[in-house]
Amino acid sequence: MQIFNLGMIGGGTVGSGVVHALQVNGDLLASRIGVKVQVRRVAVKALDEPRPYEIPAPLLSTDWKSVVNDPEVHLVTELVGGTGLAKEIILTALKLGKPVVTANKALLSAHGEELFAAAQQHHATLYYEASVCGGIPIIKALREGLVGNQIHRIYGILNGTCNYILTRMKREGGEFEAVLQDAQKLGYAETPPDLDIDGIDAEHKAGILGSLAHGFWINPSEIHVEGIRTITPLDIRFAEQLGYAIKLLGIIKRSATATTAGAPRIEVSVGPTLIPKSHPLASVEDVFNAVFVNGDIVGDTLFYGRGAGKDATASAVLSDLADAALDLKMGTKHRLPPFAPHALKGAVIPHPEVCSGHYVRLSVADRPGTLAGIATIFGELNIGISSVIQPEGHEGSSVPLIFMLHDSPHGAVQRALDRIAKLASVKAPPVRMRVESLE
Repeated sequence: MQIFNLGMIGGGTVGSGVVHALQVNGDLLASRIGVKVQVRRVAVKALDEPRPYEIPAPLLSTDWKSVVNDPEVHLVTELVGGTGLAKEIILTALKLGKPVVTANKALLSAHGEELFAAAQQHHATLYYEASVCGGIPIIKALREGLVGNQIHRIYGILNGTCNYILTRMKREGGEFEAVLQDAQKLGYAETPPDLDIDGIDAEHKAGILGSLAHGFWINPSEIHVEGIRTITPLDIRFAEQLGYAIKLLGIIKRSATATTAGAPRIEVSVGPTLIPKSHPLASVEDVFNAVFVNGDIVGDTLFYGRGAGKDATASAVLSDLADAALDLKMGTKHRLPPFAPHALKGAVIPHPEVCSGHYVRLSVADRPGTLAGIATIFGELNIGISSVIQPEGHEGSSVPLIFMLHDSPHGAVQRALDRIAKLASVKAPPVRMRVESLE
């Protein structure tokens, strides 16, 4: 059987997981694809650093360049993270014509267009299944399984940390900060947790999915991002009463109107969103991820699984290693390109122009005229109110006031809330969340 040698850069949580997975299922993989992948060398920061799985000492090196440049290394994995050294590693390997497998969502989000161009220039391949949602094969599904579909909508629960926090808040009625601290103790949230809870991690993934689905590379600066810091148990309780669950949702939607060049216009955003409790995404809990995809031919599809961790991510890396090994055996001309730039004139719709429903929570003085003053501002900006909740039993100088708004441009709603926040009767900054029917 033909054997290809793997040079790994990074031997931490994910890297050691890949070594372990090849030890356990390497023969199974070989029997299925007719090619054997074996680890030749692993570059690490320090030889004695702790790892979830042991890597045999003879494989280890602290010199990544010697691993990438080794003529006996046929394919390379980049598992170090970050956007500096990782970019240099990948470009070096691609220039040598070696297939590269990466799990680096931040790097692809920031420099994906450049990296894929380098892969094409040097007749190499760059695979990235592990960069989005760990063990869920969503990249392969979009790139291969749904290649004959126009993708209309993608909704994704893309960050397990946020989903875990929101699940705990819903189950237990806990406050955000307390649940976050528990998540950090359990290893579900980093310290500091900003990349997760402020939506940046999900932004990277949404940008990759949107680029792949619509054929042009999305600049991260064009993605509207909100986190979950402002969500309270009160919001979760009111959402439940209204028939919704709150999820940090990545949203990628194709507009019915195209650009003047005929290319797609899409919206891409990440933020806390009220979704119907009856929808399958609402039942995705704890650290699990899920991606809902609607294609014009296939209709609705749902992908569910663990989005992170050494084993789930290693599974995705093995999938890419199988493709990379087949590339070497068959030649890349026989394979689908990892990213096909088929709509370079595509455009992201500015977020203020995007329309959706809205949930708004205000903390207001409980006195006559308060509701009328707020409703007047909404009316002046042509924003329709579908329902209002002013719960009884709240004591103190202010009470919560909940509005559900009809589909309206996000820019108009923000202008209304800026005006409402200045009213003397409003005692705290407004909290707004998107409402999606997922249809």
